[in-house]
Formats: sequence, structure tokens, C-alpha cells
Amino acid sequence: MRFEVWAPRADRMTIHCAGVTSALEQDPGRAGWWTGEAEAPEGTRYGFAVDDGPVLPDPRSRRQPDGPDGLSAVVDQGRYAWRAEWSGRALPGAVLYELHVGTYTPEGTLDAAAERLGHLAELGVTHVELMPLCPFPGRHGWGYEGVSLWAVHEPYGGPEALKRFVDRAHELGLGVVLDVVHNHLGPSGNHLPAFGPYFTDTHQTPWGSAVNLDAPGSDEVRAYLVGSALAWLRDYRLDGLRLDAVHALRDTRALHFLEELSTAVDALAADLARPLFLIAESDLNDPRLITSREESGLGLHAQWNDDFHHALHTTLTGEAQGYYADFAHAPLAALSKTLTSGYFHNGTYSSFRGRHHGRPLDRARVSAQRLLGYAQTHDQIGNRAQGDRLSASLSPGLLACAAALTLTAPFTPMLFMGEEWGAGTPWQFFTDHTDPELAEAVRRGRRREFAAHGWAEEDVPDPQDPATRDRSCLDWSEPEAARHARVLAWYRELIALRHRQADLSDPDLAAVRVAIDPAARWLAVRRGDVRIAVNLAKDPAAIPLGIRHTRVLAAWDPVEASGPDGVLNVPGESCVVLTQA
Repeated sequence: MRFEVWAPRADRMTIHCAGVTSALEQDPGRAGWWTGEAEAPEGTRYGFAVDDGPVLPDPRSRRQPDGPDGLSAVVDQGRYAWRAEWSGRALPGAVLYELHVGTYTPEGTLDAAAERLGHLAELGVTHVELMPLCPFPGRHGWGYEGVSLWAVHEPYGGPEALKRFVDRAHELGLGVVLDVVHNHLGPSGNHLPAFGPYFTDTHQTPWGSAVNLDAPGSDEVRAYLVGSALAWLRDYRLDGLRLDAVHALRDTRALHFLEELSTAVDALAADLARPLFLIAESDLNDPRLITSREESGLGLHAQWNDDFHHALHTTLTGEAQGYYADFAHAPLAALSKTLTSGYFHNGTYSSFRGRHHGRPLDRARVSAQRLLGYAQTHDQIGNRAQGDRLSASLSPGLLACAAALTLTAPFTPMLFMGEEWGAGTPWQFFTDHTDPELAEAVRRGRRREFAAHGWAEEDVPDPQDPATRDRSCLDWSEPEAARHARVLAWYRELIALRHRQADLSDPDLAAVRVAIDPAARWLAVRRGDVRIAVNLAKDPAAIPLGIRHTRVLAAWDPVEASGPDGVLNVPGESCVVLTQA
């Protein structure tokens, strides 16, 4: 087998493979690259030593059987026999479902999660979005401190388990999206600096030195990240990638890394003859991110839209702390603006930031399907002090209203695991750091952060306590309980309705109409011939729809169609979807 590694500063490179040490030779055609051959069948352990230093895992390791600090293992990507014939599933018309492998089931493995995919097929979602899978120290964690960007966390099952999961999803007609982190690597088990300038002090991020996207040596670093992304899509037959916090990618080059990545992914899609897509997480509210390269954009296919979440959350809960303050002044108006303009902050002043933020999205050029809308995500739940979901504070009726607004919005909807039945389990921040000093630093930092917001330290869960992770696992007995079963049936009904009613998939933001009554706490949304009426107040509301003859498509509580005056009477904390009769 041929091995290669980029180590531009090394004077000597050796490979330690199956107990045998061999020298690598410099590649005359590629500066900084070292190559060599060794006998290495599937599973062979190996590592590289830089200038006779310690043996380290391969930066492009496909498997880390003993964790990030152990030796790498050879993986034959052609060994797995795929069962499902799969031509891909594109993003337009999708309903996504965000899933954390380690807490989706008590077992916390890809194989255990695969056994529950039938539930998602019955729910009606189209794609599963997996939170990060790259190896990290310990067994349990969110995954955003991963290292070895080409490998699969071994406690989840390793690379073969991911292929089995994707295969099963494709057999059920579900696409698979993977969350990848290019903006930083974890603080523990990260050996890339020993090999080359993967990081630069030219820029700083919340995690320290930035990944080197524009300093000397950045050509190879960019190729490393692009190669990793393409490997996930190609070797594991994934349908798309979610790119974590792209606003933290510091890049001053004329060709931005994201444009380079989107170009490479589109080229791979053409080669594979199946659709592939990239979804960004960004807080910039910059439409250039999701504008095509032909129109001088970066060419990403979609982005998370936190503005919709924040407007919806403040409308439902009345919370006004932190970044919610910008939306809480007039939450229904904020929600109306996001439903019709995409962004709430589109050049407006943000009191949270102390400056103006964002720029307008051209509704004639940018499809609403390029924005993901959601009521809950791992971030918005897990970054609360106690990881409490909406179900911890809202009535079933208000949960139904949140579902109706999310699943009938012009955006591509996304759910967070368990949301569909109003899960009673929290989703808390948990870690399993093997470095005692790092573990204590995370523990203290978490408690200090929330103490500043008025939480007692003893009320903030210990991230390192195994019980914190255990509390965050879904309880699969809940969907059978009457209260949860009703919420689940409502989600299934709304998702089926979205797939069935073409007006609900119309991506034209300019065609959306919203009427609100802040005092009475109701809003009505028009999507073509479909109307969505939502009453968030405890008392019944008379909502003027402006049309006399309607037919109820779905209703949380029994409701009669609007009368001859065009007024619809909606019970308190309830919602209804109608169409013209």
C-alpha cells in the first residue's frame, strides 16, 4: 500500500506500520510531501514520525480504533458491499431531521440509530442530518471538538457502521447529511501542528489560532479540508454536508475557501450523477453565502436561518435575554418580517451587537428553500443552562403552533430529534474529556458562564457527569403516551400536508403574506391558496382571513371553516391550515 503525508518542515519522515519502521522519501513532484510503500492490509495499524519524534496518527486517517491519540488503521473503502441503489435526494422539497448519534438511543451507536430510522420514514422527513462524527477524546460529547477530520468516532461504530447507517437510510428513501467542522479542531488529540502550518496566528477565533486558509502553506490546508469533505460525500455516499459556523472561517484570499469548496462539491455531484449540497451555519446574514457563483456569490446551497428561530422563540416564550432582545420588542412583527423577507436583520440595528447587522436578501434571486427554518436545534436547546426544550415550558397547543409555523413556512424545515413528540427529556451540554485539567476548565467555564446570567452554579449540570449525557438520551417509550402521541400525529399530518400541497413548497418569499394582531396574539399566513391561522393566546380568537369559502386541511383542535364574513374562530393556543374551497 502507498502512504503519503504532507510535512513541509520535516527533515526526515518515517512510517511505523505493523511494527516495522521505514523511511519515507520526498515526493519530487509535490513540495512538502513524503511517500512510501508498506504491506498494510485492512485494519493494519500505522503512524508517522516527524524528525524521529513520537509516532503520531495520520492527518488523513480513515480510522482511529484507539481514539485520537492512538495509531491509525488502514481502511479499504471498496470493501463494503452497498445494498441500496441510490440516485440521491436533492434539497428542494426537503424536510430535515437533526440527530445526535450518541443520544438518539441509549446505546449511542450508529447501528442502534439505524434501527430507529423506520420512525423517521413514517414521520415523513426526507433527510437525516447527523451531528459531527469525527473522533474526539472519550466516549460521549457533542462532536464539535473532533479531530481526525477523515475518520468516524470509534465508540459510534467506526467507518463500517456509518456505511451501514447510510445504507439503511437510503433503503428507506432517506438522504443523509453530515455536520462537519472546518473552523477549528478540538484542544485534545489534535496533532496536525506537528506536521505543518495547519493553523495560523494571523487570525484568532473563539477557539484560539485560526485554521490556516490564507497564510503561507494554506494551499495544502485548503486541499486537506476540501478532500475531507469530498471523501465523506464519495466514500460514505452522503447527500450533503452542514458546515459549522462558517463565519469563523478567516480567509482574506480572493477566492474564498467556501467558493472553492462549493465548486469542488458541484463537480463531484456531476461526476457521481447525483445531487449533493452544502448547508452553512452562519450568523452574518449575508445572502452572498447562498447566492450562486455565477451571480458572484459563494455558491453554497442553503444556510441555517437563526432569525426565524429567534423570532418564533420570543413569540412563543416571551424570553428577551441575550440575542433574543432584538426580536422581543415586537415578536410577532419580527416573525412576520422573517417569513416574508428571510432575514430579520437585513441591515437593521442590532442592540445585542451594538451595530447594524446583515444585508437584504433579494427575493427575486434567492429561493426561500435556501434558508432552513426551525423551532429547535441542538444549539438552541443545548446552550441553555439546563438544556430545556420548548416542551418543558409550553403547552401542547403552543407546541402544535410552533410545528405549524415551521412546517408551513417558505423555508426548508428542520426538526431536532424528539421534537416531533414533544420529548420530555432535556438535551444538555455534556463532555467526556480524558484530560483532567481540560475537564475541570470546561466544568468551571460552563458554570461561570451561566452564573453571569443569574443561574446558581449548582443548578448547571456538570458536563463531565455521565448522568448529564444519560438524561439527554431520548425516551422511546414517550411516543406511545397519549400526550406525546397527539403531538407526533400532528407532526406527521403537517409533514404529509407539506409534501401534498404545492403551495407550501413554493420557494417565492415575495408571494408570502402575513397578517398579525399583537394585542390578540394571532397571525395568519397566506401561501397561495393555503392559509395558516395561529392563535397563541389562551382565549379564542376571531381571525379575518379575507376569504369566505374554505376547507380545513389540518387543525390542532376542532374548528369550523370560516363563515360568510370570512372570519375564522380559532380556539386558544391552537392552529389550523385551510385552503379555498
